[in-house]
Amino acid sequence: MSGLPILSLMLAIPMVAAILCLFLEARPARQVALAATLLDFALAVLMWTQFDIGGAQWQFVERADLFGRFQWALGVDGVAMMLVVLSAFLMPLCILASWESVKERVGLYMAMFLIMEVIMIGVFVAQDLLLFYIFFEGVLIPMYLIIGIWGGANRRYAAYKFFLYTLLGSVLMLLAMIAMIREAGTTEIPVLLNYDFPPEMQTWLWLAFFASMAVKMPMWPVHTWLPDAHVQAPTAGSMILAGVLLKMGSYGFLRFMMPMFPDASAQFMWLIFGLSMVAVIYTSLVALVQSDMKKLIAYSSVAHMAIVTAGLYAFNQQGIEGALIVMLSHGVVSAALFFCVGVIYDRLHTREIDRYGGLAVNMPAYALFFLLFTMASIGLPGTSGFVGEFLSLAGLYEASSWAALACTTGIILGAAYMLYLYRRVVFGELTKDDVKAMPDLNPREWAIFVPLAAVTLWMGVYPESFLAPMRGDVTTVVARLAPTKPAGDAQLAAARPKAAATGDAHHAGGVQ
Repeated sequence: MSGLPILSLMLAIPMVAAILCLFLEARPARQVALAATLLDFALAVLMWTQFDIGGAQWQFVERADLFGRFQWALGVDGVAMMLVVLSAFLMPLCILASWESVKERVGLYMAMFLIMEVIMIGVFVAQDLLLFYIFFEGVLIPMYLIIGIWGGANRRYAAYKFFLYTLLGSVLMLLAMIAMIREAGTTEIPVLLNYDFPPEMQTWLWLAFFASMAVKMPMWPVHTWLPDAHVQAPTAGSMILAGVLLKMGSYGFLRFMMPMFPDASAQFMWLIFGLSMVAVIYTSLVALVQSDMKKLIAYSSVAHMAIVTAGLYAFNQQGIEGALIVMLSHGVVSAALFFCVGVIYDRLHTREIDRYGGLAVNMPAYALFFLLFTMASIGLPGTSGFVGEFLSLAGLYEASSWAALACTTGIILGAAYMLYLYRRVVFGELTKDDVKAMPDLNPREWAIFVPLAAVTLWMGVYPESFLAPMRGDVTTVVARLAPTKPAGDAQLAAARPKAAATGDAHHAGGVQ
């Protein structure tokens, strides 16, 4: 591995393939895209196996001065590395998911997905603030085109809404970054992570970053672009949007806002908890009344990402580790659920829940996979969803028992809408002739479902393989936040018996 610029290679391979795809016919474009994404995934797995747990915080570092303060600076810590692996894992599955359904401008479509892979990996590996911003904003362009060209009937409205919401929030973040560079005199993210910005400046910087990251997550009430984008996007577009793009917001919270602005993060902890509690309960109730499968899963994504923000702002090891596992789990499970919708949409060309029913009879393999991912979304023990939610809620309970209570209520509501969806689509009488005629999974669909199911179970049974690389980075963030961390319910409750005992001792002394 010594001397191999693995991160630059992971950016170069899909970029070269994207340029090739623009000049190729449909079939070779699909083959080139699949080969490039599989090669990138192989490099991501190699990076994971070579990652030195307990070693230096930043590994596989590459640096080259380009001009002025701007530099080509790449590197990963454990958190970034796991998100790169998630991105590289999902991308070949997205290419396979589009294999037959996309028939127009196939070369351009494949090129957009490959460019999106370059940008997604770039967001997680960038070690220069300006380089990060270029990648962070760049992801808008391919996603905008994917929704706008290959989306549903109302695709233009959804594409414009997605673009404007996310762009407007990020303008404030750019101003904050310029202020940070002027104050600290550097664009290097590892240096900025340990720089102490003045407390009054932190407040404004935090709010500017929050404007961007909250939209990207998306947090309530700036979440309204997400259901529209999911409903109009093609299946693979929804898979990558839910699987990776939503994680960029939570990555921004953990990478920038918490360690760089610890005073402001503690100051606004109440705001994050408040918005997360509303999001979990409100979006779960909205999901319960949806008639469109994609909208229901989109609202469930908002609720799950609210668990992430609440866990991150618990400011303790359990909460942050749980939030990271929820991020990885949601990346796999939500992509799988959107593919479940895509499979039956390709056969019947409708997402209306009432048009289905009784699929367990003629599509038993599909029903089994759909059941697994439904259970993982709910958080059944033994699946990836349980580990993350349990850890993040345990950490959250230590910080705020009220926030933990509200978020746990949302999980119960989550079970209600996911089981309600599953019952209406898969069980019941098989009465409709067109539903009776739907065939079960073909080999291509098996090839997509099997790895998604394997990772969902692996993360649920042995989460340590995912937690171990990230644990050191979480400890570093917790240590950075420790001086500003407000006392939570658990600490206050633990302190009361001691205070009472001290008071009794003083009282006894006074009597004598």
